[in-house]
Amino acid sequence: MITLTDLRKVYRSRGGREVVALDGIDLHVPRGVIHGIVGESGAGKSTLIRCLTALEQPTSGSVAVDGVDLAGLGERALRRQRLKIGMVFQHVNLFEARTAAANVAYPLRVAGVPRRERERRVAELLEIVGLGDRADAYPAQLSGGQKQRVGIARALATEPAVLLCDEPTSALDSDTTRQILGLIRDVRDRLGITVLIITHEMSVVREVCDSVTLLDRGQIAQGGAIDEVAAEHGTRLARSLISLPPEPAPEGRTVLEVSFAEEVSSARVLTAIAALGEDAVVSAGTIETLAGAHVGRLRLTLPAAAGTGAAEQLRAAGLHVVEVTP
Repeated sequence: MITLTDLRKVYRSRGGREVVALDGIDLHVPRGVIHGIVGESGAGKSTLIRCLTALEQPTSGSVAVDGVDLAGLGERALRRQRLKIGMVFQHVNLFEARTAAANVAYPLRVAGVPRRERERRVAELLEIVGLGDRADAYPAQLSGGQKQRVGIARALATEPAVLLCDEPTSALDSDTTRQILGLIRDVRDRLGITVLIITHEMSVVREVCDSVTLLDRGQIAQGGAIDEVAAEHGTRLARSLISLPPEPAPEGRTVLEVSFAEEVSSARVLTAIAALGEDAVVSAGTIETLAGAHVGRLRLTLPAAAGTGAAEQLRAAGLHVVEVTP
């Protein structure tokens, strides 16, 4: 559904220096998948989404949506192809003087959809996002989560094949974030739409994504299905997906981080740790279910002299072990 092939975007600064924003991006997101794009500020996430919407033309490479390369289209064909791409932003930017229904209807009016069909489509979309009874409400009368729901309905108005979400929950509280992510999942399940979420929040990826890509300085550093990425113990993505709180190392003790995936049962993990004796202390731990797979990460502290032997003993039990503090 979305295919990026050797995508490269280079800007030229005022001094003539080349700034490489994207460098050889190869990515394929199949139909019906919710895919997350993560990375630190400056990693190239914003440039990527601008190339996906053809607001920026690639320096080289191709951007194909639903089998059509956007870079090779004329202005009229590009406008038609953009109707297949819905956009949800961090800041919804609704028309304050228009009702929820009128905001959702706006892209349909621009596309020349007849009034009766517009009204039918708007009513259907507001029901899908759970705002069937708020059609006549103005943005000032809606909560932040309700405004985002209107934004999602508006993005779906032209029946797009792809929904691009740029930091869709970063301005929302945790409860509203879960509701919006649940709505995005429901929309995907109901409409079969492909969803690409640009986010800096790993909680969003854990909650709703089927797969993920980590951008770093314009390149893909890591990516894949959520359960597969989480099982790549010790990598940046795995550690971010299964995070532990920061904790100072106790003086005179060794710190081990123990990771395990679904092929290792919780009983085997606990048995292996218990076999280390009473000096082994679990100081922090996280167990998650990601894409239906159980994965976990624990932090153990032991007397410094016991660290190496304990690590070998845990590895023999099939666990991934990293000694954090010598």
